[in-house]
Amino acid sequence: MLTSDEIGEYSILYVGQQQEDDLHCYVFDIAPKKIEGKKRYFQGRIWVDDKDYQIVKTYGKSVPDITRKRGNENLFPKFTTYREQVVDGPYWFPVYTRADDTLHFSTGDVKIREIVKYTNYKKFGSNVKITYDGKDVEKGDPTKNTPPQQPQK
Repeated sequence: MLTSDEIGEYSILYVGQQQEDDLHCYVFDIAPKKIEGKKRYFQGRIWVDDKDYQIVKTYGKSVPDITRKRGNENLFPKFTTYREQVVDGPYWFPVYTRADDTLHFSTGDVKIREIVKYTNYKKFGSNVKITYDGKDVEKGDPTKNTPPQQPQK
């Protein structure tokens, strides 16, 4: 939703501090500085844990709404997403999102209620086999891992 690489594209306003459940948080209002092309942005409020400096809650919506003639509209509801530390380490992952909003289409209003629960996060792992020149490179033996030297002239 919002990464450190994208932070320069947003206007950020420090709102203050707030308790969110058992967490002490910094609160910020954010909005895109400029909307470019077909890119999606987030506009709303974020709560950042004062210890891990990770986003723990967001409230807002995707912008811009897409309104075109001929009834081709794509509107987005306001939503709240909560995050928790569900995998080892300092990272916070979404666990619950709720939207309860009315979208105002040109053909009439549409009430939307949506709940998304995110579960079964797993820590990523993999097995790797390294080969060099078609042969397995043995772990822990640097003499066997070094490619042959070219003769000196």
